[in-house]
Amino acid sequence: MGKAAKVFKWTGIVLASIIVLFVAAVFIFNGKTYDAPYPDIKATKDSAAIARGEYLAYGLGHCAGCHVGSVDDYMKVAAGQHIPLSGGFEFELGPMGFIRTPNITPDPETGIGKLSDQEIARALRYGVGHDGRAIFDFMPFHNLSDEDLTAIISFLRSQPPVKHEVEVRDLNFLGKAVNAFMIKPVGPEGEVAKSVKPDTTAEYGKYLVLCIANCRGCHTNRDITTGAYTGPDFAGGFEMESTLVPGTICVTPNLTPDPETGHITNWSEEQFIARFRAGATIKASEMPWDMFKTATDNDLKAIYHYLKTLKPVKNKIEKIVTTKEELENRAS
Repeated sequence: MGKAAKVFKWTGIVLASIIVLFVAAVFIFNGKTYDAPYPDIKATKDSAAIARGEYLAYGLGHCAGCHVGSVDDYMKVAAGQHIPLSGGFEFELGPMGFIRTPNITPDPETGIGKLSDQEIARALRYGVGHDGRAIFDFMPFHNLSDEDLTAIISFLRSQPPVKHEVEVRDLNFLGKAVNAFMIKPVGPEGEVAKSVKPDTTAEYGKYLVLCIANCRGCHTNRDITTGAYTGPDFAGGFEMESTLVPGTICVTPNLTPDPETGHITNWSEEQFIARFRAGATIKASEMPWDMFKTATDNDLKAIYHYLKTLKPVKNKIEKIVTTKEELENRAS
């Protein structure tokens, strides 16, 4: 065997070994588990707490925007129906596969009836599931106050149980590789409040925006693969394919008070509230307008006041509803 043939042979062996080790690592680390505290949260049957949880779940917390089974179910929620949150809604993760929302009704076999209050609380606050695996960070309720976290779990316990088995993760090899090496638990920032008093201040608005409504999650550009933020906070530009109108791309507007490019810079408080009360006016929009429109006037005032305190960022969004072809043509 010549020298070149030997080099080729050993190069092939090394490459094959690396591939085998990588594939093995992907499958091994897909089952990686993490430790996280179990919050001291206990569901209650107090009617006021359950009502607060329902208000958040079908309103600013928009749990009902994802934990339903189909677009038809979503439209029922948008029309004001409080249908059980039995999960199954499918989200495509580009070339990585799919994830589906779990059943969060108290069914003992397929829902949260098999989980303790503390396991549910840990999943929401620390991003660690009951099996110890990291959860994709689509529910950034990590800094939800103890009182509101108790209210939501109490409401979820009060729903009628629905038997609906859901395969939450349906990932191909690329998705499993990303899950193995890039998805890690996300926990709270700083100390979590025991309770937060509702009022109309910017401070309470900050709590609603960051800890409940997750405005930052869509109105900040981010990497769709990992969820990492890549743009200035609330400056918009995040592109999402519409689940309501296939083939349509929604681009989030700039919410900062920049005088030239801010979407709501010149809105009065009354105009801001009126826009929410109008609900969905753009069919393809991924904004859960019909859930957010149920927010109280005081909550909307608080959100408005907080958004006015943001640092202005110049970021012009050409169109908030477009297509892949139009975006590609604009980039070329």
